[in-house]
Amino acid sequence: MKTKSLRVGVLMGGSSAEREISLKTGRSICEALRRRGYTVVPIEVDASLPHQIRVKKITVAFLALHGPGGEDGTVQGMLEVMKMPYTGSGVSASAVGMDKGLTRVVLQAAGVSVPPGMTLSARMIPARSQASLGLPVVVKPCAQGSTIGVSIVRKLSQWKGALQEAYRYGEQAVVEKYIPGREVAVGVFGNQVFPGVEVIAPGGFYDFTAKYGKASTRYVCPAPLSPKLECALREQSLRAYQALGCRGAARVDFRIHTNGRPYILELNTIPGMTERSLLPMAAAQAGLTYDDLVERMLRDALPKKVASSGKKARSKGDKGT
Repeated sequence: MKTKSLRVGVLMGGSSAEREISLKTGRSICEALRRRGYTVVPIEVDASLPHQIRVKKITVAFLALHGPGGEDGTVQGMLEVMKMPYTGSGVSASAVGMDKGLTRVVLQAAGVSVPPGMTLSARMIPARSQASLGLPVVVKPCAQGSTIGVSIVRKLSQWKGALQEAYRYGEQAVVEKYIPGREVAVGVFGNQVFPGVEVIAPGGFYDFTAKYGKASTRYVCPAPLSPKLECALREQSLRAYQALGCRGAARVDFRIHTNGRPYILELNTIPGMTERSLLPMAAAQAGLTYDDLVERMLRDALPKKVASSGKKARSKGDKGT
């Protein structure tokens, strides 16, 4: 497979609650790849996906999917069966990363700090939050992204409604002790850790509106961190990335307690790539433009011989400009 013969299928949409965000991510990626001269085929994911891949003669899949049915290992498994190269993490890392309860177990086993918490299943609605956690707590669906279905429970009267909201998006919910302090996201690509991005959301809650709406959320990149804290975030990000077996680009979301201790909230195996997304913001601080980052993600998915031949061809072309 030569570089010029690549037909990049950008998989987007799907049926999860994050469909619209996925479409925005996918369109941005398509534009970037076209600017770099690739043949790009946008594909809206549904049950006909295997047929679309064959009929449109796709040679590599660029995953711009978010949420269940795209970020959880299901599409990755299908592509493995089809022997189709694709961007991002493989089946197991994707499945674990999408399941917040499983992610907690893996990270704790790897010696990475996560907030005290538990996973509730089978639509359990205890009369009150566990006494060991106290209030406030964060209640969230076990397998959902973009802070969809997430609630902060500050008083007992909110407990039942928060669990019911989380259960709207799946059979399991994660309950964690609320960590007061700062929120910082760290991008990881292979062995490279990008500068952290501090998120300062209205009211201190980086919910769906703060991420994608018109809320006056502020982003500080690189995040103002002490050398000791910066080193800790880099080390824990890389350890979490490796513990899950990720590949390609990923994003690790932290909450920094007011006492200075960092806790990992979750790990995103397909980070958002919209104009307001955190990974491109962090990569820019490392000298990568948006188009650079997208092309690097694509190259990382290709067999080594194809990726290296493309770099050589581009290098020769650059010399003639």
